[in-house]
Amino acid sequence: MSELIFPEGILYHPEHTWVRIAEDNTAVVGITDFAQDQLGEVAFVDLPSAGAQFSAGDEFGSVESIKAVSSLYMPISGTVSEVNEALEDECSLVNTSPYADGWMLRITLAADADKSHLLNSGEYEAQTK
Repeated sequence: MSELIFPEGILYHPEHTWVRIAEDNTAVVGITDFAQDQLGEVAFVDLPSAGAQFSAGDEFGSVESIKAVSSLYMPISGTVSEVNEALEDECSLVNTSPYADGWMLRITLAADADKSHLLNSGEYEAQTK
């Protein structure tokens, strides 16, 4: 557990997704290092198409591993603007680089997007213990 990464500067959903919010009202979404570690080797990622709209907490896709199939939950309200197509051919990026190359979605935040329920890195790390 001590080798897991909990980067500062991103926010964490209690259901093990993260969001990095940019100043231009966009954000990047993925699953946490803790989540990918619990799943084991990721075999398939099912993601929505660009244009799909989600509220915070909505299921937006799933990740299949050798151990289980797990639902993915949107950390913040928004509209999908881009899907990481590299995951179609190389879903192992979710395991090897969950906060960089293994990102899942780029979204445009909803006007009423609320981040008050999200955790900072210390709060999320404490939740995983």
